[in-house]
Amino acid sequence: MNFLADESVDRQIVEQLRRDGHRVGYVAEMTPGIPDATVLAAANTEAALQLTADKDLGEMLIHQRLHAHGVVLIRLAGLAPGRKAELVASAVNQHAADLRRAFTVIAPRAIRIRHLDG
Repeated sequence: MNFLADESVDRQIVEQLRRDGHRVGYVAEMTPGIPDATVLAAANTEAALQLTADKDLGEMLIHQRLHAHGVVLIRLAGLAPGRKAELVASAVNQHAADLRRAFTVIAPRAIRIRHLDG
């Protein structure tokens, strides 16, 4: 799969997904400090799913009905970065077919997938 991870995503998650064979752009390696809307636009241009730990992006996406190829919100605060990477990689591998055109939340005990309109 093709992802664009914003700066709120732990480097270990990016590295694990890359090891699993996914293409992952990482804002922290490219253009740090760009606004959320710019990251979303870049993800759309690349037909990538956006990875974020910033819940404001989810609210912006749902309430403003912005276009997205898919957004994966990582809600794993308090866990070690390595454990976060394991959980995200497992969720991506198990639910890959459902992530496109969806707003997905990965939490410690649940994965919620909400398909986007349009």
